[in-house]
Amino acid sequence: MAGHFSYLAMLAFTFLGSSWLIIFYKMKLGQDLKKIILAILPISLLFLIWDIFAIKNRNWFFNKKLISNIYLPFHIPLEEFLFFLVVPFAAILTLEAVLAARKNWKIN
Repeated sequence: MAGHFSYLAMLAFTFLGSSWLIIFYKMKLGQDLKKIILAILPISLLFLIWDIFAIKNRNWFFNKKLISNIYLPFHIPLEEFLFFLVVPFAAILTLEAVLAARKNWKIN
């Protein structure tokens, strides 16, 4: 049964589902944290602007039964803001883990 923390639970599952890779592959993200932030923030900002526009124009909404009902400026739910940080971070962790596992793979 879904509850007010369903979206947060999905985000936690996404983060935990990929964060174990840091330990398993002994990743040192501290060195690349600035690069990770610079990769995530610009596109996240663009998507947040799109969300603000879509919410304002009632093209987009969030089911109040599935979110915590904590809102940030421009009526963005906390979960939506976190989505644009957690999901790209998880994707980067997964890519870095693949590269650690397959040392001969290169990304140009």
